[in-house]
Amino acid sequence: MRDKHATTVPADDIRWLLQQVLGTQLPLRVCDWEGNVRGTGDAPMVIFRRRRALTRMLYAPGEMGLARAFVTGDLDFEGDLVQLLNLLAGEISDLGQALPRATRRTLVRRALRLHALRWPPRRPALELRRPRRRLHSLRSDRRAISHHYDVGNDFYRLFLGNTMAYSCAYWRTEDLGLDSAQRDKFALICAKLDLREGQRLLDIGCGWGGLLIHAAQHHGIHGVGITLSREQQAYATEAARLAGVGDRLEFRLQDYREVVDGPFDAIASVGMAEHVGSQNMATYASQLARLLAPGGRLLNHAIASVAPPPKDKHSLLRDGRTFIDRYVFPDGELLTLSDTLQALEGAGFEVRDVEGLREHYALTLRAWVGNLRHNWDEAVRATSDQRARIWWLYMAGSAAMFERGRITIFQTLAVKQRADGGSRLPLTRGALIGDLLN
Repeated sequence: MRDKHATTVPADDIRWLLQQVLGTQLPLRVCDWEGNVRGTGDAPMVIFRRRRALTRMLYAPGEMGLARAFVTGDLDFEGDLVQLLNLLAGEISDLGQALPRATRRTLVRRALRLHALRWPPRRPALELRRPRRRLHSLRSDRRAISHHYDVGNDFYRLFLGNTMAYSCAYWRTEDLGLDSAQRDKFALICAKLDLREGQRLLDIGCGWGGLLIHAAQHHGIHGVGITLSREQQAYATEAARLAGVGDRLEFRLQDYREVVDGPFDAIASVGMAEHVGSQNMATYASQLARLLAPGGRLLNHAIASVAPPPKDKHSLLRDGRTFIDRYVFPDGELLTLSDTLQALEGAGFEVRDVEGLREHYALTLRAWVGNLRHNWDEAVRATSDQRARIWWLYMAGSAAMFERGRITIFQTLAVKQRADGGSRLPLTRGALIGDLLN
Protein backbone atom coordinates (compact mmCIF):
# COMPACT_ATOMS: atom_id res chain seq x y z
CA MET A 1 0.00 0.00 0.00
CA ARG A 2 1.44 3.39 -1.02
CA ASP A 3 1.13 6.35 1.28
CA LYS A 4 -0.69 9.16 -0.55
CA HIS A 5 1.63 11.78 1.01
CA ALA A 6 4.87 10.08 -0.12
CA THR A 7 7.22 12.50 -1.87
CA THR A 8 10.65 10.92 -1.29
CA VAL A 9 12.29 7.52 -1.10
CA PRO A 10 12.85 7.26 2.67
CA ALA A 11 13.88 3.62 3.17
CA ASP A 12 17.37 4.52 4.40
CA ASP A 13 15.92 7.01 6.88
CA ILE A 14 13.37 4.43 8.04
CA ARG A 15 16.06 1.80 8.54
CA TRP A 16 18.14 4.27 10.58
CA LEU A 17 15.13 5.30 12.66
CA LEU A 18 14.25 1.66 13.29
CA GLN A 19 17.74 0.90 14.54
CA GLN A 20 17.69 3.93 16.84
CA VAL A 21 14.28 3.17 18.30
CA LEU A 22 15.16 -0.48 18.92
CA GLY A 23 18.56 0.40 20.29
CA THR A 24 20.49 -2.04 18.13
CA GLN A 25 21.52 -2.68 14.55
CA LEU A 26 19.56 -5.74 13.61
CA PRO A 27 20.19 -7.69 10.40
CA LEU A 28 16.83 -6.70 8.92
CA ARG A 29 15.53 -5.68 5.54
CA VAL A 30 13.25 -2.64 5.53
CA CYS A 31 10.56 -1.83 3.00
CA ASP A 32 9.15 1.71 3.00
CA TRP A 33 5.60 2.77 2.09
CA GLU A 34 6.65 3.28 -1.53
CA GLY A 35 7.85 -0.30 -1.85
CA ASN A 36 11.59 0.47 -1.74
CA VAL A 37 13.70 -2.13 0.08
CA ARG A 38 16.98 -1.59 1.91
CA GLY A 39 19.05 -4.50 3.14
CA THR A 40 20.19 -7.64 1.39
CA GLY A 41 20.02 -11.38 1.65
CA ASP A 42 17.22 -13.41 3.16
CA ALA A 43 17.00 -11.52 6.46
CA PRO A 44 13.50 -10.95 7.82
CA MET A 45 11.81 -7.90 6.35
CA VAL A 46 9.92 -5.18 8.21
CA ILE A 47 7.35 -3.50 5.97
CA PHE A 48 6.16 0.03 6.74
CA ARG A 49 2.69 0.19 5.19
CA ARG A 50 2.05 3.73 6.44
CA ARG A 51 4.07 6.59 7.92
CA ARG A 52 1.99 6.25 11.07
CA ALA A 53 4.08 3.20 12.01
CA LEU A 54 7.04 5.52 12.66
CA THR A 55 4.88 7.76 14.83
CA ARG A 56 3.78 4.82 16.94
CA MET A 57 7.34 3.62 17.41
CA LEU A 58 8.60 7.06 18.41
CA TYR A 59 5.70 7.65 20.79
CA ALA A 60 6.22 4.29 22.55
CA PRO A 61 9.76 3.06 21.74
CA GLY A 62 10.26 -0.68 21.90
CA GLU A 63 7.63 -3.33 22.42
CA MET A 64 4.41 -1.30 22.64
CA GLY A 65 5.17 0.87 19.63
CA LEU A 66 5.99 -2.14 17.50
CA ALA A 67 2.91 -4.01 18.72
CA ARG A 68 0.53 -1.10 18.09
CA ALA A 69 1.93 -0.57 14.60
CA PHE A 70 1.56 -4.27 13.79
CA VAL A 71 -1.92 -4.68 15.29
CA THR A 72 -3.27 -1.77 13.25
CA GLY A 73 -1.64 -2.96 10.04
CA ASP A 74 0.66 0.08 9.83
CA LEU A 75 3.58 -2.35 10.07
CA ASP A 76 3.97 -5.84 8.62
CA PHE A 77 6.56 -8.56 8.58
CA GLU A 78 7.63 -10.86 5.78
CA GLY A 79 8.93 -14.33 6.53
CA ASP A 80 8.91 -16.39 9.70
CA LEU A 81 7.58 -14.14 12.47
CA VAL A 82 8.87 -16.53 15.14
CA GLN A 83 12.35 -16.19 13.68
CA LEU A 84 12.10 -12.42 13.67
CA LEU A 85 10.90 -12.27 17.27
CA ASN A 86 13.68 -14.67 18.26
CA LEU A 87 16.07 -12.16 16.73
CA LEU A 88 14.54 -9.31 18.71
CA ALA A 89 14.60 -11.29 21.94
CA GLY A 90 18.22 -12.24 21.40
CA GLU A 91 19.64 -8.81 20.60
CA ILE A 92 17.49 -6.19 22.32
CA SER A 93 18.43 -5.84 25.94
CA ASP A 94 16.50 -2.70 26.89
CA LEU A 95 13.32 -3.00 24.85
CA GLY A 96 10.78 -0.50 26.13
CA GLN A 97 13.16 1.83 27.96
CA ALA A 98 12.80 5.55 27.33
CA LEU A 99 15.14 7.05 24.76
CA PRO A 100 17.54 9.82 25.83
CA ARG A 101 16.08 13.28 25.22
CA ALA A 102 18.74 14.26 22.69
CA THR A 103 18.24 11.07 20.71
CA ARG A 104 14.50 11.54 20.78
CA ARG A 105 14.83 15.11 19.40
CA THR A 106 17.02 13.82 16.58
CA LEU A 107 14.54 11.08 15.76
CA VAL A 108 11.62 13.50 15.75
CA ARG A 109 13.47 15.83 13.36
CA ARG A 110 14.18 12.94 11.00
CA ALA A 111 10.57 11.78 11.24
CA LEU A 112 9.29 15.29 10.48
CA ARG A 113 11.26 15.22 7.23
CA LEU A 114 9.18 12.17 6.30
CA HIS A 115 5.89 13.81 7.34
CA ALA A 116 5.53 10.89 9.74
CA LEU A 117 4.39 12.68 12.89
CA ARG A 118 0.77 13.10 13.85
CA TRP A 119 1.10 13.36 17.59
CA PRO A 120 -0.06 11.55 19.65
CA PRO A 121 -1.14 8.49 17.67
CA ARG A 122 -4.50 6.98 18.61
CA ARG A 123 -4.30 3.66 20.41
CA PRO A 124 -5.77 0.59 18.69
CA ALA A 125 -9.39 -0.09 19.60
CA LEU A 126 -8.62 -3.50 21.14
CA GLU A 127 -5.97 -2.22 23.56
CA LEU A 128 -7.09 -2.34 27.18
CA ARG A 129 -6.39 0.50 29.54
CA ARG A 130 -5.69 -0.58 33.10
CA PRO A 131 -8.67 0.53 35.23
CA ARG A 132 -8.41 1.25 38.92
CA ARG A 133 -9.63 -1.96 40.53
CA ARG A 134 -8.55 -4.74 42.79
CA LEU A 135 -6.64 -7.45 40.93
CA HIS A 136 -7.95 -11.01 41.03
CA SER A 137 -11.26 -10.29 42.67
CA LEU A 138 -14.06 -12.58 41.50
CA ARG A 139 -15.39 -9.79 39.30
CA SER A 140 -12.08 -8.75 37.76
CA ASP A 141 -11.06 -12.33 37.01
CA ARG A 142 -14.35 -12.95 35.22
CA ARG A 143 -13.77 -9.88 33.07
CA ALA A 144 -10.17 -10.83 32.31
CA ILE A 145 -11.06 -14.38 31.29
CA SER A 146 -14.00 -13.25 29.18
CA HIS A 147 -11.75 -10.75 27.38
CA HIS A 148 -9.46 -13.52 26.17
CA TYR A 149 -11.70 -16.55 25.72
CA ASP A 150 -15.07 -15.16 24.66
CA VAL A 151 -13.95 -14.10 21.19
CA GLY A 152 -15.67 -16.90 19.30
CA ASN A 153 -15.35 -20.68 19.37
CA ASP A 154 -15.18 -20.73 15.56
CA PHE A 155 -12.10 -18.49 15.69
CA TYR A 156 -10.31 -20.75 18.18
CA ARG A 157 -11.13 -23.88 16.20
CA LEU A 158 -9.23 -22.48 13.20
CA PHE A 159 -5.88 -22.78 14.98
CA LEU A 160 -6.46 -25.14 17.93
CA GLY A 161 -7.63 -27.99 15.72
CA ASN A 162 -10.12 -30.76 16.44
CA THR A 163 -9.28 -31.21 20.12
CA MET A 164 -9.88 -27.53 20.99
CA ALA A 165 -7.07 -27.88 23.53
CA TYR A 166 -5.55 -24.50 24.39
CA SER A 167 -2.48 -25.66 26.28
CA CYS A 168 0.86 -27.32 25.66
CA ALA A 169 0.61 -30.58 23.73
CA TYR A 170 2.84 -33.62 24.37
CA TRP A 171 5.04 -34.38 21.35
CA ARG A 172 6.55 -37.87 21.44
CA THR A 173 7.97 -37.01 18.00
CA GLU A 174 8.13 -33.63 16.30
CA ASP A 175 6.15 -34.85 13.28
CA LEU A 176 3.32 -36.33 15.34
CA GLY A 177 0.69 -33.78 14.34
CA LEU A 178 -1.13 -31.34 16.62
CA ASP A 179 -4.31 -33.34 17.24
CA SER A 180 -2.36 -36.49 18.10
CA ALA A 181 0.00 -34.57 20.38
CA GLN A 182 -2.95 -33.02 22.22
CA ARG A 183 -4.63 -36.41 22.69
CA ASP A 184 -1.33 -37.74 24.05
CA LYS A 185 -1.30 -34.81 26.48
CA PHE A 186 -4.75 -35.84 27.71
CA ALA A 187 -3.52 -39.42 28.09
CA LEU A 188 -0.38 -38.28 29.95
CA ILE A 189 -2.40 -36.29 32.48
CA CYS A 190 -4.86 -39.13 33.01
CA ALA A 191 -1.96 -41.57 33.57
CA LYS A 192 -0.29 -39.30 36.11
CA LEU A 193 -3.60 -38.92 37.95
CA ASP A 194 -4.18 -42.71 37.80
CA LEU A 195 -7.84 -42.22 36.92
CA ARG A 196 -10.18 -45.14 37.50
CA GLU A 197 -13.78 -46.08 36.78
CA GLY A 198 -16.28 -44.13 38.86
CA GLN A 199 -13.84 -41.58 40.31
CA ARG A 200 -14.68 -37.88 40.48
CA LEU A 201 -12.34 -35.56 38.57
CA LEU A 202 -12.37 -31.76 38.93
CA ASP A 203 -10.91 -29.84 35.98
CA ILE A 204 -10.15 -26.25 37.01
CA GLY A 205 -10.11 -23.98 33.98
CA CYS A 206 -11.55 -26.75 31.81
CA GLY A 207 -11.44 -24.84 28.53
CA TRP A 208 -13.55 -26.45 25.85
CA GLY A 209 -13.81 -29.71 27.79
CA GLY A 210 -11.36 -31.91 25.92
CA LEU A 211 -9.57 -33.38 28.93
CA LEU A 212 -12.75 -34.31 30.80
CA ILE A 213 -14.34 -35.83 27.71
CA HIS A 214 -11.20 -37.92 27.12
CA ALA A 215 -11.12 -39.02 30.77
CA ALA A 216 -14.81 -39.99 30.70
CA GLN A 217 -14.45 -41.95 27.46
CA HIS A 218 -11.23 -43.78 28.34
CA HIS A 219 -11.34 -44.05 32.14
CA GLY A 220 -15.02 -43.95 33.05
CA ILE A 221 -14.76 -41.02 35.43
CA HIS A 222 -17.47 -38.59 36.49
CA GLY A 223 -16.27 -35.03 36.11
CA VAL A 224 -16.87 -31.39 36.89
CA GLY A 225 -15.28 -28.71 34.75
CA ILE A 226 -15.26 -25.07 35.76
CA THR A 227 -14.58 -22.04 33.58
CA LEU A 228 -15.32 -18.32 33.62
CA SER A 229 -16.01 -18.27 29.87
CA ARG A 230 -19.63 -18.64 28.79
CA GLU A 231 -18.61 -19.70 25.30
CA GLN A 232 -16.36 -22.44 26.65
CA GLN A 233 -19.07 -23.71 28.99
CA ALA A 234 -21.64 -23.91 26.19
CA TYR A 235 -19.21 -25.60 23.80
CA ALA A 236 -17.98 -28.16 26.35
CA THR A 237 -21.51 -29.10 27.42
CA GLU A 238 -22.56 -29.76 23.83
CA ALA A 239 -19.30 -31.56 22.97
CA ALA A 240 -19.77 -33.91 25.93
CA ARG A 241 -23.34 -34.67 24.80
CA LEU A 242 -22.21 -35.43 21.26
CA ALA A 243 -19.42 -37.67 22.61
CA GLY A 244 -21.96 -39.70 24.59
CA VAL A 245 -20.63 -38.75 28.04
CA GLY A 246 -22.86 -35.79 28.83
CA ASP A 247 -24.56 -37.71 31.63
CA ARG A 248 -21.22 -38.06 33.46
CA LEU A 249 -19.84 -34.55 33.01
CA GLU A 250 -20.96 -31.17 34.29
CA PHE A 251 -19.52 -27.88 33.07
CA ARG A 252 -20.07 -24.87 35.29
CA LEU A 253 -19.56 -21.13 34.99
CA GLN A 254 -17.72 -20.92 38.29
CA ASP A 255 -14.59 -19.57 39.95
CA TYR A 256 -12.27 -22.04 41.69
CA ARG A 257 -12.91 -20.19 44.96
CA GLU A 258 -16.64 -20.95 44.67
CA VAL A 259 -16.41 -24.75 44.43
CA VAL A 260 -17.77 -26.37 47.61
CA ASP A 261 -18.86 -29.88 46.59
CA GLY A 262 -15.70 -31.86 47.27
CA PRO A 263 -14.13 -34.20 47.86
CA PHE A 264 -12.81 -35.15 44.43
CA ASP A 265 -10.59 -38.15 43.79
CA ALA A 266 -8.34 -36.14 41.46
CA ILE A 267 -7.92 -32.55 40.31
CA ALA A 268 -6.43 -31.25 37.07
CA SER A 269 -5.48 -27.62 36.57
CA VAL A 270 -4.19 -27.10 33.04
CA GLY A 271 -3.17 -23.61 31.93
CA MET A 272 -5.18 -21.97 34.68
CA ALA A 273 -2.66 -21.12 37.44
CA GLU A 274 -1.29 -18.30 35.25
CA HIS A 275 -4.51 -16.40 35.98
CA VAL A 276 -4.38 -16.84 39.77
CA GLY A 277 -1.84 -14.15 40.68
CA SER A 278 1.00 -14.35 43.18
CA GLN A 279 -1.06 -12.85 45.99
CA ASN A 280 -3.70 -15.59 45.60
CA MET A 281 -1.43 -18.58 45.06
CA ALA A 282 -1.62 -19.74 48.68
CA THR A 283 -5.43 -19.44 48.56
CA TYR A 284 -5.47 -21.42 45.31
CA ALA A 285 -3.34 -24.24 46.74
CA SER A 286 -5.32 -24.40 49.98
CA GLN A 287 -8.62 -24.56 48.10
CA LEU A 288 -7.38 -27.47 45.98
CA ALA A 289 -6.24 -29.27 49.12
CA ARG A 290 -9.68 -28.82 50.70
CA LEU A 291 -11.42 -30.17 47.61
CA LEU A 292 -9.19 -33.24 47.21
CA ALA A 293 -9.83 -36.51 49.02
CA PRO A 294 -7.01 -38.01 51.14
CA GLY A 295 -4.75 -39.97 48.82
CA GLY A 296 -5.97 -37.93 45.83
CA ARG A 297 -3.66 -36.50 43.19
CA LEU A 298 -3.32 -33.00 41.78
CA LEU A 299 -1.85 -32.30 38.35
CA ASN A 300 -0.88 -28.63 38.01
CA HIS A 301 0.18 -27.76 34.44
CA ALA A 302 1.35 -24.14 34.19
CA ILE A 303 3.67 -21.77 32.35
CA ALA A 304 6.42 -20.47 34.60
CA SER A 305 8.84 -17.59 34.59
CA VAL A 306 12.52 -18.36 34.82
CA ALA A 307 14.76 -17.43 37.73
CA PRO A 308 16.74 -15.29 37.75
CA PRO A 309 14.72 -13.02 35.40
CA PRO A 310 16.09 -12.72 31.86
CA LYS A 311 18.15 -9.69 30.91
CA ASP A 312 15.39 -8.36 28.64
CA LYS A 313 12.91 -7.83 31.45
CA HIS A 314 10.56 -5.94 29.13
CA SER A 315 10.24 -8.86 26.70
CA LEU A 316 7.09 -9.72 24.80
CA LEU A 317 5.96 -12.38 27.25
CA ARG A 318 6.85 -10.92 30.64
CA ASP A 319 4.00 -9.96 32.87
CA GLY A 320 3.20 -6.31 33.60
CA ARG A 321 1.91 -3.46 31.50
CA THR A 322 3.10 -4.92 28.23
CA PHE A 323 1.63 -6.13 24.96
CA ILE A 324 0.48 -9.36 26.60
CA ASP A 325 -1.14 -7.49 29.47
CA ARG A 326 -2.83 -4.87 27.29
CA TYR A 327 -4.03 -7.12 24.48
CA VAL A 328 -4.00 -10.79 25.44
CA PHE A 329 -4.06 -11.84 29.11
CA PRO A 330 -5.06 -8.93 31.33
CA ASP A 331 -3.90 -9.53 34.90
CA GLY A 332 -2.02 -12.70 33.95
CA GLU A 333 1.10 -13.48 35.96
CA LEU A 334 3.80 -16.10 35.62
CA LEU A 335 5.26 -17.54 38.81
CA THR A 336 8.53 -19.41 39.14
CA LEU A 337 8.39 -23.14 39.71
CA SER A 338 9.79 -22.62 43.21
CA ASP A 339 6.93 -20.25 44.07
CA THR A 340 4.38 -22.84 42.92
CA LEU A 341 6.03 -25.66 44.84
CA GLN A 342 6.22 -23.54 47.97
CA ALA A 343 2.49 -22.78 47.77
CA LEU A 344 1.57 -26.44 47.23
CA GLU A 345 3.76 -27.65 50.07
CA GLY A 346 2.41 -24.90 52.30
CA ALA A 347 -1.09 -26.24 51.68
CA GLY A 348 -0.06 -29.73 52.77
CA PHE A 349 0.63 -31.36 49.40
CA GLU A 350 3.50 -33.75 48.86
CA VAL A 351 5.11 -32.97 45.50
CA ARG A 352 6.02 -36.24 43.78
CA ASP A 353 6.88 -35.47 40.16
CA VAL A 354 7.84 -32.39 38.13
CA GLU A 355 8.26 -32.53 34.35
CA GLY A 356 9.46 -29.67 32.17
CA LEU A 357 7.81 -29.40 28.74
CA ARG A 358 9.36 -26.21 27.39
CA GLU A 359 10.24 -27.56 23.94
CA HIS A 360 6.79 -29.14 23.69
CA TYR A 361 5.11 -25.76 24.03
CA ALA A 362 7.34 -24.21 21.37
CA LEU A 363 6.21 -26.95 18.97
CA THR A 364 2.59 -26.46 19.97
CA LEU A 365 2.72 -22.71 19.41
CA ARG A 366 4.39 -23.10 16.03
CA ALA A 367 1.57 -25.48 15.05
CA TRP A 368 -1.03 -22.93 16.17
CA VAL A 369 0.70 -20.15 14.23
CA GLY A 370 0.80 -22.36 11.14
CA ASN A 371 -2.91 -23.14 11.43
CA LEU A 372 -3.81 -19.48 11.93
CA ARG A 373 -1.79 -18.38 8.90
CA HIS A 374 -3.27 -21.19 6.80
CA ASN A 375 -6.79 -20.12 7.78
CA TRP A 376 -6.06 -16.39 7.87
CA ASP A 377 -8.94 -15.09 5.73
CA GLU A 378 -11.44 -17.17 7.65
CA ALA A 379 -9.96 -16.04 10.97
CA VAL A 380 -10.36 -12.38 9.99
CA ARG A 381 -13.98 -13.01 8.99
CA ALA A 382 -14.62 -14.78 12.31
CA THR A 383 -13.27 -11.86 14.37
CA SER A 384 -11.41 -8.94 12.82
CA ASP A 385 -8.07 -8.18 11.22
CA GLN A 386 -6.81 -6.58 14.44
CA ARG A 387 -7.86 -9.54 16.60
CA ALA A 388 -6.22 -12.04 14.24
CA ARG A 389 -3.03 -9.95 14.23
CA ILE A 390 -2.98 -9.86 18.04
CA TRP A 391 -3.20 -13.65 18.26
CA TRP A 392 -0.56 -14.10 15.53
CA LEU A 393 1.88 -11.80 17.34
CA TYR A 394 1.18 -13.25 20.77
CA MET A 395 1.55 -16.89 19.68
CA ALA A 396 4.66 -16.22 17.58
CA GLY A 397 6.18 -14.21 20.43
CA SER A 398 5.36 -17.01 22.86
CA ALA A 399 7.01 -19.58 20.60
CA ALA A 400 10.15 -17.43 20.44
CA MET A 401 10.27 -17.09 24.22
CA PHE A 402 9.89 -20.82 24.81
CA GLU A 403 12.52 -21.62 22.18
CA ARG A 404 15.02 -19.26 23.82
CA GLY A 405 14.24 -20.45 27.34
CA ARG A 406 12.91 -17.07 28.49
CA ILE A 407 9.79 -18.77 29.85
CA THR A 408 9.06 -22.42 30.50
CA ILE A 409 6.29 -24.81 31.55
CA PHE A 410 5.97 -27.60 34.09
CA GLN A 411 3.59 -30.38 35.00
CA THR A 412 3.66 -30.84 38.76
CA LEU A 413 2.11 -33.93 40.32
CA ALA A 414 1.27 -33.64 44.00
CA VAL A 415 -0.52 -35.91 46.46
CA LYS A 416 -2.71 -35.19 49.44
CA GLN A 417 -1.36 -37.80 51.82
CA ARG A 418 -3.61 -40.10 53.80
CA ALA A 419 -3.31 -40.21 57.58
CA ASP A 420 -1.13 -43.30 57.33
CA GLY A 421 1.26 -41.56 54.88
CA GLY A 422 0.20 -43.66 51.90
CA SER A 423 0.36 -42.07 48.48
CA ARG A 424 -0.69 -44.94 46.19
CA LEU A 425 2.11 -44.07 43.75
CA PRO A 426 4.23 -46.72 42.01
CA LEU A 427 7.91 -47.06 42.85
CA THR A 428 9.20 -45.85 39.48
CA ARG A 429 8.40 -42.99 37.17
CA GLY A 430 8.18 -45.42 34.27
CA ALA A 431 5.36 -47.23 36.02
CA LEU A 432 3.66 -43.90 36.66
CA ILE A 433 3.44 -42.99 33.00
CA GLY A 434 3.28 -46.50 31.64
CA ASP A 435 2.79 -47.06 27.91
CA LEU A 436 3.31 -43.38 27.10
CA LEU A 437 7.07 -43.88 27.44
CA ASN A 438 7.09 -46.53 24.72
